[in-house]
Amino acid sequence: MKYLYRLYQILIVLPLFLLATILVVLFVTVGCTLGNGHYWGYVPGRWWSWIIIKLFLLPVKVEGRENLEKDQSYVFVANHQGAFDIFLIYGFLHRNFKWMMKHQLRKLPLIGYASEKSHQIFVDKRGPKAIKATYDKARDTLTEGISLTVFPEGARTFTGHMGLFRRGAFALADELQLPVVPLTINGSFNVMPRMRDFRFVEWHPLTLTIHQPIYPIGKGDENISATLNQAYDSVMSALVPEYQGYVENPDQ
Repeated sequence: MKYLYRLYQILIVLPLFLLATILVVLFVTVGCTLGNGHYWGYVPGRWWSWIIIKLFLLPVKVEGRENLEKDQSYVFVANHQGAFDIFLIYGFLHRNFKWMMKHQLRKLPLIGYASEKSHQIFVDKRGPKAIKATYDKARDTLTEGISLTVFPEGARTFTGHMGLFRRGAFALADELQLPVVPLTINGSFNVMPRMRDFRFVEWHPLTLTIHQPIYPIGKGDENISATLNQAYDSVMSALVPEYQGYVENPDQ
């Protein structure tokens, strides 16, 4: 069965994956140039991600959608198990959101242009003026249900276990007084961990758990720390027993 699945990936999935990827890049780039960046920056990517997971025949379970309110903007924070985290969140969270991205990505050909036009949030920490510009852009963008998704570990795990959470996403949520929603991803590490990038996908179910929102209790360092700690505990609580517990990530 293992080798039949790999043959299926070579003959069926790979050609369709390449075709779908080319089309979505074109749709996002042209659509965002001509019109609504919030629509074209999200909908093609959502359907691309959904199609990719379906092509790989990976079952998906989503828990906790009832915890989210319509038209409320959130900062979603998730553990980072593997490459399929992006497909899972994009395709199955069912919320229009932006990614928090390093400012250096703005310089990449095509990707940087499409990300700029689709209103992704570039994080620039090169001084107070740059930080303020990041907050101002986020304040203008994250309204009327448009949310933000962040991997606060900043790097994919080597072990399936969680590393540390960085403060950036929580400081932004504090500045904008937005609720933080922890997301727990299970299965992505089994499907394609970072040690097996660009190799065959392993079949394994995927689960996305949407936790209760964490609302601000004030503003400042105390709120940032409290929200970070509560979000970390929430994400950890829904991990499968095999990957419970903190393990240092050398990339952090």
